[in-house]
Amino acid sequence: MFVREGLAVSGGFDLRDEPWIPVRLLTGESVRLGFRKLFKQAHEIADLELTVPPSAAGLLRVLAAMTARIGRAGGVRLDDLGVAQDIDDWHALRRRVLSKGRFDPDAVDAYFDREVPAGRFDLFDAQRPFLQDPRLVDECTDAKGARNSSGVNKLILGRPTGINGAVLFGHFTDTAPVPVPAPEAAWHLLAQLYFGPSGQCTPRRITAQRAGSGDAAPLRKSLSYFAWTPDLFTTLVLAVPGPQAEADWEGTDACPWEEELNAPLEPLPAMTWPGRLLTGRFRHAALLVPAADGRSVVDAYITWSTHEPAQPVRDPYQILDRRKDGAFQPREADGARALWRDLDSLLLKDSNPNVRRPPCLEDLPKRLLPGLRVRAYGFEQDGQQKDSVWFQATTPPVLQWLEEVDPQMAHHVDRCHRAAEDAGSRLEFAAKAAWRIATDVNADPSAKIRIDHRKPGPWASAALALYWSAAEREFWQLATPKQAASLVERPFVEAALTALDEAIGQVTRTDIRVARARSRARAILSGLLPSSQPV
Repeated sequence: MFVREGLAVSGGFDLRDEPWIPVRLLTGESVRLGFRKLFKQAHEIADLELTVPPSAAGLLRVLAAMTARIGRAGGVRLDDLGVAQDIDDWHALRRRVLSKGRFDPDAVDAYFDREVPAGRFDLFDAQRPFLQDPRLVDECTDAKGARNSSGVNKLILGRPTGINGAVLFGHFTDTAPVPVPAPEAAWHLLAQLYFGPSGQCTPRRITAQRAGSGDAAPLRKSLSYFAWTPDLFTTLVLAVPGPQAEADWEGTDACPWEEELNAPLEPLPAMTWPGRLLTGRFRHAALLVPAADGRSVVDAYITWSTHEPAQPVRDPYQILDRRKDGAFQPREADGARALWRDLDSLLLKDSNPNVRRPPCLEDLPKRLLPGLRVRAYGFEQDGQQKDSVWFQATTPPVLQWLEEVDPQMAHHVDRCHRAAEDAGSRLEFAAKAAWRIATDVNADPSAKIRIDHRKPGPWASAALALYWSAAEREFWQLATPKQAASLVERPFVEAALTALDEAIGQVTRTDIRVARARSRARAILSGLLPSSQPV
């Protein structure tokens, strides 16, 4: 029994052994495991089954950091700095780890029982709860010095907070908060640390000032991509990022649960590989308040952890896009954009100077490529407080078509993608033009059409919704080696024409102005086809 915030709690919630991570075994059975069994049975696990994709994106980074400590061959760990000095030596070490086919159970126990101080994996430990800061009980206070928590609703993504919060996944209020089971609280703790908002937060008093604003979490509004294999053991080993040039090679690497609490007002420690790279960039501090039985969370503190500038470092699981000013930024998540539309950016290495693919997809073992898929986790958000939609998606085995392995297929996939995007962009313009011709009595159907973006009409959005699902079917039919020499424009143009007709509708075609508008829009779309391929 221990005391947290004046509350006697009977027992903690040890994430090493409590069943809190939902997985699907290779047998098809769904179970929940703690850290220890997850690593010991990783070769028997087919997939993670977290229902909150942002939590999964954070959890995989935590597991990859642990894999670097646990994964070893011949007594040499994947995070060995001596081996990491030569990338070829490190790749050879990774191949030896993969050849073992599973994690060494003794290495798993050694890490969780001896290499990390006691209590660090307990979600409700009084001194050092996992990924939390117990100092917040005393530092998060109101103007009169009384404790000022954030509320359990603030912890759970999708629950409304305050008076303006949107109800996404249930009806909850700050006046009657619903306790959260401890496993789910752990999921949302990860999501908050990796995807939490910027701006106003629960004030934290360290000096005489009560600072009440913070920066966005490191993965906010972003997408993460992982090489995905048939078993979790291989997935986790491939998730360990290779040694990065941006890392500091002089400092001692540590994850938050392996070292002492940071000093919020002091400079950040050096960005080392791989622990701090994966788990050391948090901008938020959190503390969970458990129920008396230690099986659920009834309150929470969420505030800022530092105001020091974030250290520049390349996240190993993100696509970077070039901005207009020439700098690169992570590709933002878009809930309406399917994963196949990112395949060109994942497969091409040097052909597109405006895109950089995730480092985790570089130098993958060639013998594994025929079975490697891509798993994406995304969370569409704004930069501050608005959360829109989260999602996850998995491709078929496409990493065998990496540009450096199969350049013909990589460029064929790129051609298919560009043809689909061109048809989608042209469809949007054509549908807006058709609406302008059909509804503006002064519009000349034969003249150049000027779109009024304030009045786009309903046809464009309806047509695009129909088009992209059809375009995905066409894409996967074309994205095969047998189609590598085929012309790819026609299927997408035909899908766009069908979507246009469906959006305009059957009844309105009897109107002469609508008929002219439809004819002009179809001509705009048909212009994408070579003259030898008339519609």
